[in-house]
Amino acid sequence: MRSPASTCLRMARTMDPLAKKIFKGVLVAEIVGIFGAYFLFKKMNTSQDFRQTMSKKFPFILEVYYKSIEHSGMYGIREQDQEKWLNSKN
Repeated sequence: MRSPASTCLRMARTMDPLAKKIFKGVLVAEIVGIFGAYFLFKKMNTSQDFRQTMSKKFPFILEVYYKSIEHSGMYGIREQDQEKWLNSKN
């Protein structure tokens, strides 16, 4: 008859590949998320037209962008955007 310790050890070994797959999946998801956030920030940082699109579709993401650049000490981009968008409507 098997002891409870050997049964527990055997279960731990069978869970190990599953844990590795989960870890790899989480790691890949985080890396994709980091690169996605970087490229989104880069696109918003270089294109005022893209920021306007973001203001219509995802205003909460644009607000995070504005707050992050204001936190880094760059002010006035929000005002420039609003001024251009207001002038383009007229």
